[in-house]
Amino acid sequence: MSSKSSQTISEPVHMNWWERHMVPRLIGCCCAQPQIMKARSRVVPQAQGDVLELGCGGGINLGFYDRQKVKSLTGLDPSPGLLDQTRAMMRETGMVADIHTGIGEAMPFDNACFDTVLVTFTLCSVHDPKQVLAEMRRVLKPGGKVLFLEHGRAPDADVQKWQRRIEPIWKRIGGNCHLTRPISDSYAEAGFQIAHAEKAYMPKTPRPFGWIEWGEARI
Repeated sequence: MSSKSSQTISEPVHMNWWERHMVPRLIGCCCAQPQIMKARSRVVPQAQGDVLELGCGGGINLGFYDRQKVKSLTGLDPSPGLLDQTRAMMRETGMVADIHTGIGEAMPFDNACFDTVLVTFTLCSVHDPKQVLAEMRRVLKPGGKVLFLEHGRAPDADVQKWQRRIEPIWKRIGGNCHLTRPISDSYAEAGFQIAHAEKAYMPKTPRPFGWIEWGEARI
């Protein structure tokens, strides 16, 4: 990997006080729980080549990359507060990344420029998942892959009922985080081939928040 880091600012992302100051703290706490970190340790080391991490804010994944496999690392996130945390993690881990402020619905990158797109606990909070998935396809090289790790809609009807009840409030406090979005099915519907997928409830987690899916999707 290159020994130099850089930061690119794209169009400003407008956020209210809660989104700018409190959501980064909430995400930093929720997304670094031991069971989530264990899941990250399975997924992130599979990234290789020129890598785009979508939703890189917080820098939680930086310590899990296999540096021998990663040629370059680019990060994209709309949250200035979370990107501040990413910079701190870059200093702590020594991992180098080219950071961009922006949204997944309009990625500031050329066509076919990444071998891997890594997405962890991000599609739940974007405004237009279908557009984000289309953008992933656009920026991936032929034969490229998406590595995903997400929480979302559970398979059990009783859990789905509680997810629907909780979601309106949770979205407001959790930075637009949805509990009812499908995961693997969304990639298949966007034209990806699911090369591998695993699904489970996280232990020691309330079931409406605990359904996760992780795996690999290819174009």
